[in-house]
Amino acid sequence: MQRGSSERELAARWEAEAVAVTKAQAAAKQVRVDSGAAGEPEGKTPEEQPKDPAPAQPRAAEEGDARVVPRPPPTLPPAKPQAARAPGLCPHGKPRSKGRGGRRSSGRAADEYHSQRPVTVDSSKARTSLDALKISIRQLKWKEFPFGRRLPCDIYWHGVSFHDNDIFSGQVNKFPGMTEMVRKITLSRAVRIMQNLFPEEYNFYPRSWILPDEFQLFVAQVRMVKDGDPSWKPTFIVKPDGGCQGDGIYLIKDPSDIRLAGTLQSRPAVVQEYICKPLLIDKLKFDIRLYVLLKSLDPLEIYIAKDGLSRFCTEPYQEPNPKNLHHIFMHLTNYSLNIHSGNFVHSDSTSTGSKRTFSSILCRLSSKGVDIKKVWSDIISLVIKTVIALTPELKVFYQSDIPAGRPGPTCFQILGFDILLMKNLKPILLEVNANPSMRIEHEQELSPGVFENVPSLVDEEVKVAVIRDTLRLMDPLKKKRENQSQQLTKPLAAKEDPSDTEPASASDGNTDPEAHLPSICLKQVFPKYAKQFNYLRLVDRMANLFIRFLGIKGTMKLGPTGFRTFIRNCKLSSSSLSMAAVDILYIDITRRWNSMTLDQRDSGMCLQAFVEAFFYLAQRKFKTLPLHEQVASLIDLCEYHLSLLDEKRLVCGRSGPAGGRPLDSGSPPDATPSAPPVEGHPPSCTNSAPKAAHSRHALS
Repeated sequence: MQRGSSERELAARWEAEAVAVTKAQAAAKQVRVDSGAAGEPEGKTPEEQPKDPAPAQPRAAEEGDARVVPRPPPTLPPAKPQAARAPGLCPHGKPRSKGRGGRRSSGRAADEYHSQRPVTVDSSKARTSLDALKISIRQLKWKEFPFGRRLPCDIYWHGVSFHDNDIFSGQVNKFPGMTEMVRKITLSRAVRIMQNLFPEEYNFYPRSWILPDEFQLFVAQVRMVKDGDPSWKPTFIVKPDGGCQGDGIYLIKDPSDIRLAGTLQSRPAVVQEYICKPLLIDKLKFDIRLYVLLKSLDPLEIYIAKDGLSRFCTEPYQEPNPKNLHHIFMHLTNYSLNIHSGNFVHSDSTSTGSKRTFSSILCRLSSKGVDIKKVWSDIISLVIKTVIALTPELKVFYQSDIPAGRPGPTCFQILGFDILLMKNLKPILLEVNANPSMRIEHEQELSPGVFENVPSLVDEEVKVAVIRDTLRLMDPLKKKRENQSQQLTKPLAAKEDPSDTEPASASDGNTDPEAHLPSICLKQVFPKYAKQFNYLRLVDRMANLFIRFLGIKGTMKLGPTGFRTFIRNCKLSSSSLSMAAVDILYIDITRRWNSMTLDQRDSGMCLQAFVEAFFYLAQRKFKTLPLHEQVASLIDLCEYHLSLLDEKRLVCGRSGPAGGRPLDSGSPPDATPSAPPVEGHPPSCTNSAPKAAHSRHALS
């Protein structure tokens, strides 16, 4: 028994050494090599494993074993004298399992490539998008886990928000903070900042006022315009901040018509100018639902679906007047409202009915001589500019939920852009949806009060393609397959005759797992067109400054110490702006913004308050320039001084403590408010002139 025990210990030690050597070889060759031991098959949950597995050789612990209940080692037969191992044999002299290590031939590598494990998707939180997601996973031949999985999955599909589940790895289809960012008030504020900087570039969003905070401003501005132009008879649309599917929306002709009693304080709203002259088809008003994939936040990567949906009103359109203001089926294009109209038409055709494909609308416009390329170009521009307005605060949310240096998933998200075409074909942004409906069926009333879910071919055609191709773009194993494919073709090309190479590759239809799928329906628009839009990303650069001085990981608001450190490190204080004045500026702006926000969990300066303070500082320092050039010049100046500070810290870190006074260690600014000033160039116009001049050239 002692001899058998020592033999088993020796065998286990050899096995552990073999696994270590195998892993080292795998890291060098970037090829996955296994030790040959029996483990959990890829793509199966522990519950799917055989209850009585075949005896397997002992193996060293591998990553992920902590999640699997350890099994006792199998009983070994009496040990035999062992000879020296030959290459390609396992620790006990047995041949390694097929395709699992040793000296690989191109055939064995090809076998492993074709048996590549499928991508795993956790759909347990998918909710209303589940049906379209299931079809997409089936078309991709991936592995779905509808009830979750104890082991990590590659992709997690959430139905509502990032926080639907606690995730520490993989990819998730929601960004933290996106739901908050596209609420009507937050979106309006983000676009308003960009309208202040670039009014001509952001004229695709209607003028908006936030209620109740800006009610008096709304009344005063409307009265002023009417006094200047008595013929102006505007219509306004009131949208509750947290409303969806048309809930609570109504039209007014005068500010006095706003329903102030009761609900407005507890349910804030946005009031906007109503677009009175929309493009009509069949005398009906309609809007466009376009699907936009935000694939990455930093670096920014945006895709737009080549097709979308057009949702029609169900009552012929007339310009608003006191008699028809309450006709929701005439003025509101929301599908969830119009489906209850007796005039709603369900159709399996993409070009008829109350819901059609956007491509069918473009075809119809093209037949009338409309420049479709110009329409698409304007829509792409609108989408990119809107995302640029949203990304600064999204970065703040992201670093709060997934701080740098901590484990966490990567994020992507499908957004629903609701766009209205005016009579002159100019696109107008109505709203952005963080959770656009991905249902592929509709309710059909069989008899009064009796409804049945019926498949919608129009929805399925558009939405399944969007989800499927989003998954294809996010495929975490795609690069690995491409690398393996390249490694396979190199040795094959070296051995085979060049004249036979092309027919061989053409006949091998299994090398591309997406060969059976249609072309991707998502078109990249950023960074493809980055050169045309990067000059708009001033607030994005301000957000980077804001995040740098937050100090404490996970927070979203800047404390007074952090703001003072920002002023000091960027050399913004002067004889005309003392640190006492800086403190007063911080207190005034922070107090006002905190009174306007419902979230009082954290105290301090939010990003939008920081942007307001930054505008104030830029206007003081560069008085003769337009606002966007003032802001760009101040950003250049701040980045210049911070780069000098970073260089000094880097030199200090390399040289080490050599006596004398220690320099700032580079810890978060809030933690080191007494950082010494950088010795170097003063913040003069001479130092910042090259960058400022370049910025002005780009903006022109």
